[in-house]
Amino acid sequence: NTVWAYATAGVAAETLYAAVAEAAVRGGLAGFKPQELANTVWAYARAGVTADKLFAAVAEAAVRGGLAGFNPQNLSNTVWAYATAGVAAETLYAAVAEAAVRG
Repeated sequence: NTVWAYATAGVAAETLYAAVAEAAVRGGLAGFKPQELANTVWAYARAGVTADKLFAAVAEAAVRGGLAGFNPQNLSNTVWAYATAGVAAETLYAAVAEAAVRG
């Protein structure tokens, strides 16, 4: 999770962020576990980097998988990332709310 490290350190790396987002979307997020999905969108939001296609792909993958494997921390980090980035993801928000109610 290189982008997570860069965001945490506050290092600007627009080319890196663009390349990672492009590769992740092109690869269909293959191999991404729930924590990696959450950490990735968290990193983009924290860094203030716009990546609409990446955010859309992560939301779609998370909802399609029924949020399987997402623990409470992953869920909260994901929702925080979308809210902070200003990305509308109503289906994702509804799925997270439902998961929270289910416990």
